[in-house]
Amino acid sequence: MEVNCEGCAGCCIDWRPLADAPGDREHRGARPALDDTYNLVPLTREDVRAFVDAGYGDALTPRLWTPAPGDDRVTVDGHELAAIGDRPVFFVGLRKPPKPVAPFDGDARWLPSCAFLDPETLQCRIHETDLYPTECGDYPGHNLALDAETECERVEDAFGGERLVGGEPPADAGVLLGPQALGEKVFCYPDPDELTGAVERLRAGELTRAERARFVGVAAASAPGTAAIAPEKRETYEERAAGADSWVGQAAAEWANRREEGEAGGDDAEPGLAGAVEGARGAPPTPGWDDV
Repeated sequence: MEVNCEGCAGCCIDWRPLADAPGDREHRGARPALDDTYNLVPLTREDVRAFVDAGYGDALTPRLWTPAPGDDRVTVDGHELAAIGDRPVFFVGLRKPPKPVAPFDGDARWLPSCAFLDPETLQCRIHETDLYPTECGDYPGHNLALDAETECERVEDAFGGERLVGGEPPADAGVLLGPQALGEKVFCYPDPDELTGAVERLRAGELTRAERARFVGVAAASAPGTAAIAPEKRETYEERAAGADSWVGQAAAEWANRREEGEAGGDDAEPGLAGAVEGARGAPPTPGWDDV
């Protein structure tokens, strides 16, 4: 799939504050997401395990949905959740902490950005590595295969230019939808009572490390095509995710503090801070666009 990503990162950031577009498809429709994150990337079970195994359990976060008419549902913290039977369904994605970014040749702004996005180069720090998520590698092929609008096209409509260079879907676009997604990308939380308090914090963007780790453990221990969970594997991955202390989690906390200071009259949004905030904590470098 040929796309022009230089200066964009439209699929990696929440650029809604920069334009009247894009349409907020994730929070409308039959099953709107409970959180407010834009373009949360759904990870496969194997992706989730790989991130935890690499020490990046603190880079992961869950998504829950409100139910559509006719869906199974459970109520937690006063919110109805889409479910299979009495088990809330969810997926796991990559966190989007605030970062100072300047996409589309605009001024730098504090925008929620993928945990692995270098805010200075607007490149992914794990691109072309074994950790690069399946969904990111296939994008925008999935959208094209489903005849759905891509983020590239939304950026073109809002800011001009050409982002989607090739409009034909790749032959190997592995769209995973319907029942085959269960246990692979969509998971079932076994005990909704454990989520008391966490659902409201998810809505507010305030999930704790331990709460995020519970979802990670369930996803990592899920079995394809079923709601079954392997208890020992769940415990192992939950503990490892809860104990993760990578540059991602450390940087996310500092970015949040810097944004608050900026809004209070301190530091302005400056993408060049990436070296001090992320690089100094061990974030892998990006090549820059001259080498791409």
